[in-house]
Amino acid sequence: MVESNQNGGLWPQFYAPFRNLGHRIADWLSPASDASSDEAAYRISVELPGVSESDISLTAEAGVLSVTGEKTATREDKGDTWYFTERQYGAFRRSFRLPPDADDSRIEARMKDGVLEITVPRKAPEGGGRKIEVKRA
Repeated sequence: MVESNQNGGLWPQFYAPFRNLGHRIADWLSPASDASSDEAAYRISVELPGVSESDISLTAEAGVLSVTGEKTATREDKGDTWYFTERQYGAFRRSFRLPPDADDSRIEARMKDGVLEITVPRKAPEGGGRKIEVKRA
């Protein structure tokens, strides 16, 4: 016997597993990425096999770097007695919050072998001051 709760019976229990399904699907479709840094820059790699450079948009706004685009791929095979076709279409978006010392005005991106390599230089430290020479009077 299935018990129902006081606030709506069986339906809330039925829909519970599907409540965050949209977020789970979006995470599954997001391209894989990894990030690293050194003293000079932050580096982000995003796997985008089959995506053309012209189908990628890279923006930096309000401390967030966003990679958006669309994958469109078609595969077709024919034989004497068979025919196979497959299509993959889908938009993607991946966002990264930039650290305060990231210089978003000098971001560079390169695509190689289906991997987008993004370099975000670090800003020079503020308030480093300058050295003042002491002269003999």
